[in-house]
Parts: sequence; C-alpha cells; structure tokens
Amino acid sequence: MSQALEANQALSGIRVLDMTHVQSGPSATQLLAWLGADVIKLENVTGDITRKQLRDLPDVDSLYFTMLNCNKRSITLNTKSERGKELLTELIRRSDVLVENFGPGAVDRMGFSWERIQEINPRLVYASIKGFGDGPYTKFKAYEVVAQAMGGSMSTTGFEDGPPLATGAQIGDSGTGVHCVAGILAALYQRTHTGRGQRVNVAMQHAVLNLCRVKLRDQQRLTHGPLAEYPNAENTSEADEVPRSGNASGGGQPGWAVKCAPGGPNDYVYVIVQPVGWEPITRLIGRPELADDPEWASPEARLPKLAKMFQLIEEWSSTLPKWEVLEQLNAHNIPCGPILSTKEIVEDASLAANEMIVEVDHPERGAFTTVGSPLKLSDSPVRVERSPLLGEHNEEVYVGELGLGDEEVRLLKTDGVI
Repeated sequence: MSQALEANQALSGIRVLDMTHVQSGPSATQLLAWLGADVIKLENVTGDITRKQLRDLPDVDSLYFTMLNCNKRSITLNTKSERGKELLTELIRRSDVLVENFGPGAVDRMGFSWERIQEINPRLVYASIKGFGDGPYTKFKAYEVVAQAMGGSMSTTGFEDGPPLATGAQIGDSGTGVHCVAGILAALYQRTHTGRGQRVNVAMQHAVLNLCRVKLRDQQRLTHGPLAEYPNAENTSEADEVPRSGNASGGGQPGWAVKCAPGGPNDYVYVIVQPVGWEPITRLIGRPELADDPEWASPEARLPKLAKMFQLIEEWSSTLPKWEVLEQLNAHNIPCGPILSTKEIVEDASLAANEMIVEVDHPERGAFTTVGSPLKLSDSPVRVERSPLLGEHNEEVYVGELGLGDEEVRLLKTDGVI
C-alpha cells in the first residue's frame, strides 16, 4: 500500500500484533488493517491452520485464509522457545494492540498474563475473543454454529415444524470480530486521555446474543399474549418460549419471502406489507376489492391471517420473474428485495462499483474474488491488498524493525524459532 494512502487512513500509526487464527480473530484484525492499522500477523512456524483448510488449489493458501487476512504482514515465531518469548516481549513493547483468540488461559501459559503484559507495555490494548464468559461454559470448545446454538439464534431460526437451523451469516465468528473491533477502538480512544491500555474481552455467545435481542424482546412479550406478528401466532397463545417463525420479519411490519417464476431455489422476493402499501398490493395481485374489505383493509384485520395474505401475493408473484416482481413493487414504494444467490452477488455490478466485491492478485494462486470493506469513511480510503505468504515479512520486521542481524535471523530459522 502506498505511503500516501496509509497516511490518510483512520488508524495510521497504530500497530496491531495479531495472534489470532481461523475466523473470529482474523476478521477483527482485517477490519483494523482496512482502517489503516499496521497489522502484524504472528503465526506459528507451520502457519495459521486455515492456510491449508478447504483448499480449492493444491499447495497454495486457501480462500478461507486469503479472504480473512488481507492487508496484513506475516511473521513466524515459536513462542514456546526462550528466544521466541524474548522476541514476543519486544513485539508487545512496540505494539498498540494485541489481539488473540486462543483457548482460555493459553496466553497466560506462554508466560504473558495481563499483569505481565502491563509491565511490558502499560499502553497496550489487549483484546481477547473467547467462546464464552466466565461460568459453566468457559471451557467449552467454541465454533461458529455452537455460538449460534447457545446465543439464541438457532432456536428461533427455521420453520415451526422443523429443526433449529443455523444461519449462513457467520454471526458467531465474524459477528464477534466486529464486536471486538468496537471494543478495541473504544479502548484506543480512552487511552488518548488516560494514557493506559486495557483488557477487551468479547465472547462469541455474548455477541450472538446481542444480535438476537429482538427475540429476547419477544420472549418478554409472550407473558402478555401471543405474538400477533408471527404467522404461527395462534400457536403461541400458551407458549413459554419464542417459536421458530420461518421468514417472518419479527417486526412491526409483516414480511415474507414469496415465490417467483420459474421457481428455482432462489427465485423469491422478500416483501413487507406496510399499511400504506396494502392498497397498491391489492391492485397488483388483481384483488382490488380487498383494499376496502373490512376483513382485510386494516393491519389489525390482516394480522390473524398473515399466511393467507402472503399466499395471495405469492399467487401473483409466482407467475413473474423476481426482477419483474421487484420492479412492480418498487414502483409503488413497497419495501422488498430479491433473494440474491452467492453467484448473483459475485456478479453484481453495483457491489463491484461499491468495492464490496473486489478482485485481488495473489502471487501463488492468481486472482481471487473477496469481500471489500463495508466501512466507508470519507477520509480513510481502503484498498484491499492480498494476504501475506507465511513468514513473508520476517526479515522486514526482525531485521528492519527489531534490529536483529542477518546471521541471527538465519540461525533462528535453522533452530525453528522463526
């Protein structure tokens, strides 16, 4: 990245020691890198495990790794060796932020407790991502869908007559990463007037729970009667927990995904029926008499028969391609959106124009497509750079910045320290 672009970024001058792996941690540090921080990814000499996971090409870094580690530098270090511990101490001394997502107590066992880190660098912001908070779940192994299961997402996702379902959005891993970034930025800001670093702790279960707050809202509403906005409201009159409710919006305005022609797996449009939208919808679906029918005219009248209402809309939409349905609904300012497949998203020209779908050149795997930064700051432009090769910046950091000699670096490599 050019020095001019780096100088114009929000986190220019902030150094992040990235001791994370897999997804939750790397998603957080990649956002920091996109905001201009100098992120040094510290890897074991064998590398982040995702370099080799889900490979689509032999002997090159996987898309799993490359899409989560753009704009970073990579160094290798065996933190179990004595010399490795000395080098890690120096790296901590020179950093503003340390991020890790090891199992509970792993960094302490390396000899780097929070108390020790404060001695080394009292200005350091030390951020940890864990699966769970203190309590009976602390030592559970945390994975994406485990966090979804224990944070309230799975029990409320799916259809009433089916099993709990995971969402395709990585709310447990990348969702936690975003929460972690918020904590880091707040700690850095607080440091500007306290001069001190602090601990930032984010648990995956807690992040998912935060994203599921509307379901906890509905849990409390149940004590006062059924959830009228849910299509299966008649079955919640005596329920003591929030049900799975399919594609219901769960908000004040009912919504549903309606089928479109020719009936493929993603030939759907999600439509929301606001009070002001009911009359134009009745005209579109060829049932204008329902606009004034007291059985249908008001939101209160429609609530008990949401399933029938969306069935009527679907009888119309299923005869048309989703883009035509979208055009007709938008012409009347009816909130709606097409269900976009991953293929459609990758090929979406507007997402490319907004630099949300970007192509990046990689020296070993060639060009690959990845997601760009969703954070758009007018004074902090982002250019997505490729992920680093394993240990690509060893000499740049150890020689150029820590001042080690070339011969020592050669011996460190021979001894398996770096």
